[in-house]
Amino acid sequence: MALAVLAMTLAVTSAYTPAAGAAATVGGEVPDFALRTLEGQNLRLSEFRGEVVLVNFWATWCSSCREQIASLEDLHDKYRKAGLVLLSVNLDDDAVQAADMARRLKISYPVLMDGRKDVAKLYQLENLPLTVLVDREGTVRQVYPGFKKGDEKAYLEQIRGLLKE
Repeated sequence: MALAVLAMTLAVTSAYTPAAGAAATVGGEVPDFALRTLEGQNLRLSEFRGEVVLVNFWATWCSSCREQIASLEDLHDKYRKAGLVLLSVNLDDDAVQAADMARRLKISYPVLMDGRKDVAKLYQLENLPLTVLVDREGTVRQVYPGFKKGDEKAYLEQIRGLLKE
């Protein structure tokens, strides 16, 4: 019994432990992770294998992150039925503050909480926002650091291409 509990603890912990050099690299396999949503559900990135996934890292204090979310919401509305999955990884320490901001911004896709910054470390996050586009096989196709108005056009072109594959 004790061994089973220890094995389960190690399995859960390993999902949160950054691996050396595991950053999202174009052409490489996307680093897997599991986080809890604002609603308390556990989600693992690898559960979405077979879908085109856009992973967006953000925080409430990041003004360009908040600006980007409106563009991401539009993409999600237009392409979710075609197979696009959008996952939002929030880096705030305060989940209540993150939930309040997500509600005000009307985020309709899952908001995952990374308050301990373990996934941010796994992805070797240096600046916000960071958006990672993953194909159906789990390969990183594009990494978009930062955001400025007009970047959504590049997302759109890449997403449309991947959805057709």
